[in-house]
Amino acid sequence: QVQLVESGGGLVQPGGSLRLSCAASGSIFRINAMGWFRQAPGNQRELVATITSGGSTNYLDPVKGRFTISRDNAKNTVLLQMNSLKPEDTAVYYCNAVVKSTASDPYTNYWGQGTQVTVSS
Repeated sequence: QVQLVESGGGLVQPGGSLRLSCAASGSIFRINAMGWFRQAPGNQRELVATITSGGSTNYLDPVKGRFTISRDNAKNTVLLQMNSLKPEDTAVYYCNAVVKSTASDPYTNYWGQGTQVTVSS
């Protein structure tokens, strides 16, 4: 099994910054993509940013230029630096990792428990 543990959420004023961190542990042979999703009340979960093991990134259009995703392959961690936060960024943010537990296993999607980000004055 694989566990993803997130940290770094909280309450911030508009224009402020937060950094989310996610560490993967457990039975890990290789991690393919890692990423962050978010879900606001009444909305579907949406992809915020992803990063491949090679460092290629992809962002949701509204966060481009404000959010930066990065990862440390040696530590199996992924970070999301969020700047210039807006009230519409308020949501529960979930870490995601696509993991192969052994060389013969298929890649499997894993999720963190979620961390609340609230942007409000």
